[in-house]
Amino acid sequence: MDEIRGVPTWQEELASLVDAGLRYDGAPIDLTAATESATSKRSGYLDGSGSEGRETLKDQVTGFMKSWGEMLLHLAKGCKDIVEQTVVTDDSFVVRNLAKPAAHVSKKLSFMNEYLPEDRDPVHAWPVIFFVFLLALAALSFSPEQDRPVVVIKKLRLHPTNAARVQLPDGRYLAYQELGVPAGRARYSLVTPHSFLSSRLAGIPGVKKSLLVEYGVRLVSYDLPGFGESDPHRGRNLSSSASDLINLAAAIGIDEKFWLLGYSTGSMHSWAAMKYFPEKIAGAAMVAPVINPYEPSMAKEEMVKTWEQWLTKRKFMFFLARRFPALLPFFYRRSFLSGKLDHLDQWMSLSLGEKDKLLLEDPAFQEFYQRNVEESVRQGITKPFVEESVLQVSSWGFTLSEFRTQKKCTTNGVLSWLMSMYSEAECELVGFRKPIHIWQGMEDRVAPPSMSDYIGRMIPEATVHKIPNEGHFSFFYFCDGCHRQIFYALFGEPKGQLEKVRETKETLVETETDKDSTSAATTTTKE
Repeated sequence: MDEIRGVPTWQEELASLVDAGLRYDGAPIDLTAATESATSKRSGYLDGSGSEGRETLKDQVTGFMKSWGEMLLHLAKGCKDIVEQTVVTDDSFVVRNLAKPAAHVSKKLSFMNEYLPEDRDPVHAWPVIFFVFLLALAALSFSPEQDRPVVVIKKLRLHPTNAARVQLPDGRYLAYQELGVPAGRARYSLVTPHSFLSSRLAGIPGVKKSLLVEYGVRLVSYDLPGFGESDPHRGRNLSSSASDLINLAAAIGIDEKFWLLGYSTGSMHSWAAMKYFPEKIAGAAMVAPVINPYEPSMAKEEMVKTWEQWLTKRKFMFFLARRFPALLPFFYRRSFLSGKLDHLDQWMSLSLGEKDKLLLEDPAFQEFYQRNVEESVRQGITKPFVEESVLQVSSWGFTLSEFRTQKKCTTNGVLSWLMSMYSEAECELVGFRKPIHIWQGMEDRVAPPSMSDYIGRMIPEATVHKIPNEGHFSFFYFCDGCHRQIFYALFGEPKGQLEKVRETKETLVETETDKDSTSAATTTTKE
């Protein structure tokens, strides 16, 4: 131990005395000095200019960490060698069972290599990108407490079932709600599918019954499949959604043409009904309509103006819905399907204008919003929400330009083509050819004005109402003047409900016709 500390043994001291030629002259030996000299050597100090300082705690910790680092490095290298020699060999259990599935997945994802720079090896680049992706997820899910004040989280309640339901031809049940005048006295029937994270209870939020009676409107809203009290629909698409809407109208006695009202993402279901069943529709109103943000026919400027209005997390959710929809349930179960109520803009990653923010703080809106969300997530399953998100960003099966009024000429074969050169070909006007009204708030950051600009460019016959200083919610929710404006544009001057009607199997007819025939008969009798 003394050798390690740098203190010479007694044999070395004796040898040094002999080599130096020292002789004992009988003088007393100073033991104190010898003790101090030995102590100073043990302390690590040397006399003269070559003295060394005492080792500090920091130096000891640094040395300890370096030693541990070297040990871990050697351990990692050893583990790597073991894995290479036992696990990833051609005849190992792991390679035999996972080589083919991994190759299949790698082939399906090979299209993503096109986004890498030419000098980057995918084998090395994608692990780094995946690691950064995990860090981004962690950053998105992290919300420091100092960002906003802590609020009391409300819990969502499950209410008793009380909706009216109709059975569709395939056996499913669809829940609906009626407001306004009864079926027998309705001058106009207005059907509205709801938007994402909503239900049949929305309808036209805050619309007054007196306004519906004044215009004689029968307002029908319904739960989309899997929402509220409607049964889910396996393999749902926009074509089946249009069929559900038409079957509902027929089941509740709407035999004549009716009007459609589409709000936000619910507008795509209205477009689908207009596409597949135009003969049933009298006209349509779209309020803040949301279209497919990946629509290839959008101009570059329209695309840029649309995407720049959205938050990063909202863009990310659109990307997941388009490319990796299987990951959406992870986020939905931690937001609106968690059983707790949070602010709408936080759940949906919405960027809102000033009027929308003020509306969201209104107690009337908050009460409506909570009840509507509770009904929307009643079934507690993620599938209908995933389906709705995927439908929004996928190909709809039709384009909005198909609703444009245009001339279509039929030429059957070469003979018809030759005859058309000398005479006018048989042509007809095609397209929707019914009134289409669009209301767009110019401060809307959820469905930016660029989307309505695109719709107006695709359908020149559509009437676009641009509302200054209005947002996505402020023009439609609890706005009496806005509701009256919509009704006036669709129906003109209010005429009230029908006074008296008689029912037949085909339709409902005003009894004024009966009165006229009765008076004519009376006149004939007098004569």
